Amino acid sequence: MRLARRTLLGSGLAAPLLAAPLLGASLLGSGARAAETVTIRVGVMKLVHSMAPYFYARFLPAGYRLEIIPFSTPTDVKDAVVTRSVDYGTFGIAAAILGAVAHQPVVVYGSECNKGMAVVARKGAHIDSIRDLKGKKVGILPGTTQQVFFLERLHMLGMSERDIRPVRVGFADMPAALARGDIDAYVGAEPGPSLSLVNGTGKIVEYPYSTPMGSLNMILATHRETLAKRPKEVLMMLDLQRQGSAYAMSHPDELVAMTVAKLGLNKDAVARAVPNVQLDWQMTPKMIAEVRSYADHMLALKQIRSLPDFNTLLDPGPSQELAKRA
Repeated sequence: MRLARRTLLGSGLAAPLLAAPLLGASLLGSGARAAETVTIRVGVMKLVHSMAPYFYARFLPAGYRLEIIPFSTPTDVKDAVVTRSVDYGTFGIAAAILGAVAHQPVVVYGSECNKGMAVVARKGAHIDSIRDLKGKKVGILPGTTQQVFFLERLHMLGMSERDIRPVRVGFADMPAALARGDIDAYVGAEPGPSLSLVNGTGKIVEYPYSTPMGSLNMILATHRETLAKRPKEVLMMLDLQRQGSAYAMSHPDELVAMTVAKLGLNKDAVARAVPNVQLDWQMTPKMIAEVRSYADHMLALKQIRSLPDFNTLLDPGPSQELAKRA
């Protein structure tokens, strides 16, 4: 299924990326002929930790063209993968688990990013710990990785969501809502937390990485049929994620510049956010264990009614194959 132009504009401007000099075509052998250019559409989040796909073009084999399509929520990206409006997507693991439990044909086969989240409070609000959020208005986006991490942190302290006043707020709107006083704190995704620091309206309460889920955040996924019918392309895309994430992490100034250019975000905030972002690619045994722990937490929190079938949700095969070649 192809996205109509109206749909693309509704989700955010699609950004076509043409092939740069070839740096990895060996995975595909001769590749597609130039006269038969294949367009691959990749759904991403409008966040600094979803920037790796914008670097794919540096390593794209001849005969391929990328179209990067930004979305506002993880569920939107996941749904685009499920409906095959995009071929691949990077989004939070929570959305992938929710899709799997609903028996949607989404398959996670790589990592996109770890870390990239923070609990932020209004500066001067006498909120110095998670416990201090009791009775406070906290901005949370339901169905996200950030929500699950935060609820687990509450649980670890003998608290629950009933102890706070949750307010549904989108990631992009959290810093402004905090600055206006609409909320006392929020559980955000970078560069939102860093923007609140840079503009002087917020302070970090905690980076919530002390749970059994570690710093697991965003993943690389595709449709089950794509995995079955286009295995070489699937492997190529994971290799692009490998090369793109490594390049971005080793060139932080370029990562900042790319984020500012594509998302129009505050440069100082993005620069401050980058140290709290770990772009990645590989589905390791540790990542698989964290996904399982994550699903267990979602079940305990009654966000899902049953655990997903991990054998259909997770496929470490491409990652293992690429690790042998890399």
